[in-house]
Amino acid sequence: MNTLQQQAKALGDPTRHAIFRMVAASPEPVDVAALTEHFGLNHNAIRQHLAKLVAAELVLESRAATGRPGRPRLTYVVDAAADSRWGVVGPYERLSQLLSEVIRTGDTPVEVGRRAGRREAAERNLDGDAEAVVGAVCETIARQGFDPELQRTGDEVTVALRSCPFITIAAADPETVCAMHLGIAQGMTEGADGLVVDELVARDPRREACELRMHVEPR
Repeated sequence: MNTLQQQAKALGDPTRHAIFRMVAASPEPVDVAALTEHFGLNHNAIRQHLAKLVAAELVLESRAATGRPGRPRLTYVVDAAADSRWGVVGPYERLSQLLSEVIRTGDTPVEVGRRAGRREAAERNLDGDAEAVVGAVCETIARQGFDPELQRTGDEVTVALRSCPFITIAAADPETVCAMHLGIAQGMTEGADGLVVDELVARDPRREACELRMHVEPR
């Protein structure tokens, strides 16, 4: 059974399809507790449905740091590679929408990216907490189809944009694609206390990951 067939089978269950739609519609990761409350099912039933969606490569599972002892909380987002026929806007569709805005408005890719970043921040109701915003930026990068790797050195924050989903176009026109992603990060961090986006170091994604560099200014 290929991936598309497996996804179709996973979404053939009405409850599982509804869970997928809720995860897809949420601007932030969804956990089991939220799904349990919404659907009125027990935790085990929700986990079984989520396991099927993860196996079908429709949603991604990650562990949310709680800062408390005990088992970490599992959260779920739609897999950026999920086929658009399931009603999910994929990475290339998101990119094409932003490129269309560049053409339509005549604004630079950075400006268009900033607007997209501000919309993302508003949808997530981000406050000024720098740590929360850094996490949200990483989640947004993951939704774009990258595999972000977060590194910290003192007040310096670096996010390596691994597994670029736009390898061909980014290698051909980094001034547009990379500038747009820089703008998204800038727009998302505008309201963060002391968090500053310094640059996006563009590299040939076929050989090395680009890097988004930020720093937190001392208070």
